Amino acid sequence: MTSITPFLWFDNNVPEAVAFYKSVFPNAKVETISDFMAVFELEGQRFNALNGGPQYKFNEAVSFFISVETQAEVDYFWDRLTADGGEESRCGWLKDKFGLSWQVIPSALGRYLGDPDRSKANRVMQAMMQMRKIVIVDLDKAYAG
Repeated sequence: MTSITPFLWFDNNVPEAVAFYKSVFPNAKVETISDFMAVFELEGQRFNALNGGPQYKFNEAVSFFISVETQAEVDYFWDRLTADGGEESRCGWLKDKFGLSWQVIPSALGRYLGDPDRSKANRVMQAMMQMRKIVIVDLDKAYAG
């Protein structure tokens, strides 16, 4: 059976990174871990990680999308992933302390942006463009007009 698994190149901190992600994602599982590499799972998605050294860095060209329902979930993942040196970006994007990019996106955003009433969708898009962390109640207000 063919499968596709993200393979992450870390700068000699795989055990620390895996421990961090395990603390953030309640359903995380670690299959194998050593000082050199790891295989782990976050919310059903398998990852491979390697201590490759400083030659390559993560950038925004690749990110991981966390789909959530509630503001409490947005806040939880946003706060945990930006902690201890992570960085907020715009429109629901952030970088964690290892430089890995994430998007924390409530399902309401996709629902609103996909509305056939383009004036409602455009108001939501404009509201989102002003946000760092997505705030659902502000999306609701923009959608309602």
